[in-house]
Amino acid sequence: MSNPFPLEGSVKFDCHLTIEKIEIPSELYEPLNFWRNELWLKCLIGAYADGIGYGNISVRVPGSNQFYISGTATGGIPELEQIHYPLVERCEPEANSIWCRGLIKASAESMSHAAIYSANNEIASVVHIHNHQLWEKYIGILPTTDMEVEYGTPEMAYEIVRIMTYSETIARKVFVMGGHEDGIISFGKSVKEATLIILAL
Repeated sequence: MSNPFPLEGSVKFDCHLTIEKIEIPSELYEPLNFWRNELWLKCLIGAYADGIGYGNISVRVPGSNQFYISGTATGGIPELEQIHYPLVERCEPEANSIWCRGLIKASAESMSHAAIYSANNEIASVVHIHNHQLWEKYIGILPTTDMEVEYGTPEMAYEIVRIMTYSETIARKVFVMGGHEDGIISFGKSVKEATLIILAL
């Protein structure tokens, strides 16, 4: 089996991890893991030749702004298990910090996911993929974040809050990360919807 405790990736914020084994409700875990596998098979989530992982997926805990997200540096693992999805309990961009619970740290994009969930209570899932062809095709065509803003930073979280105020973003449920080459984010009322939006591109 792949190492369930991968090395930390390029996390740019302070990640406060409470180490404990958590149990994800099956109604959240099963679609989350199924659609993550579909994205992995299409190389929209994965790892580059140097071993650096890319892409992540999350699902909101109903009635809260907490969410389960694929852990940092898990992109290269073909099939994830529950231990690979920590729970993000709190995010404070102004302090450049998140608080999570599980056996591995949350994805480097957790702050971006948190910004999307905070923008709209109806959003139940967020998908972040990498694909250079799609990124080049849709940059400036789909809603696009500022080219100068890097991923995984408080500035990106604020930029996402800004772009989520646009009616086009909410209607299309997808945007391009201008300052994060290859990065595209979709969201929806279910993991399936968020994933199918990406696959339709």
